[in-house]
Amino acid sequence: MTIRRPSAARTARLLAATAVLGGLLAGPAAPALAAAPERAALRTSARDAEPATATVTVTGNGRAAAAPDLAILSAGVEATRPTAKEAMAAQSTGAEALLGVLHRQGIADRDIRTDSLSLSPVYTQTKDGESKVTGYQAGQSFSVKVRDIDRTGQVIGAVNDATGSTGRINGVVFDVADPSALRAKAREAAYRDAYDKASQHARLSGHRLGRLVSLSEGESVRPGLGTTPVSADEPGVPLAPGEIEEQVTVSAVYELI
Repeated sequence: MTIRRPSAARTARLLAATAVLGGLLAGPAAPALAAAPERAALRTSARDAEPATATVTVTGNGRAAAAPDLAILSAGVEATRPTAKEAMAAQSTGAEALLGVLHRQGIADRDIRTDSLSLSPVYTQTKDGESKVTGYQAGQSFSVKVRDIDRTGQVIGAVNDATGSTGRINGVVFDVADPSALRAKAREAAYRDAYDKASQHARLSGHRLGRLVSLSEGESVRPGLGTTPVSADEPGVPLAPGEIEEQVTVSAVYELI
């Protein structure tokens, strides 16, 4: 049996035909691959074109008030003497008298705090216009919490009687011992105010109020919490505690749907 091998010319023609066929088969796939990035770009552009969710930002204000249950008395002693040693001794005597009467009035040690202690020279101007040290002034101030505020005037009168000319009553502040409950009520009022405002904006704009996106609270405020001056010449002072008010502000962002 004789096997004939294909000639070189025939082999070349077969290879050329195979190459042409391969090109025809691969041709349609190339445009499809080229079109894939274009379709992805179209889908991305469609997503970007979607409108952002509408929101409304509102500020809510809340207030709450309560009767005070605490009086903070600012009291002290002050003495001027020719020497620093004598001034400090007189100040110490007055401070001991002040602390003693506070204890007798039922004020606990934890409710008495020294705010300041001072000693400074006293200058007098001579006929020649020069300043000359003529003495020293020593003083000490205390912060005193009176938890039975109905007795605040009585405590002030007792301090005046015990300290005499060295005593000083600088003022009194009324407050609540635990402001957390008052602040919580003000916070609730502020949140309701913000929600009501947002609901109204949604209704006016033809939307419904959606979910709460963010909520932040500002610093709480205690308006009117100042020091009330008290005359040291009065043995007993009638006082009007009034009310303590807490104010809270919140900022809220809601979706509109």
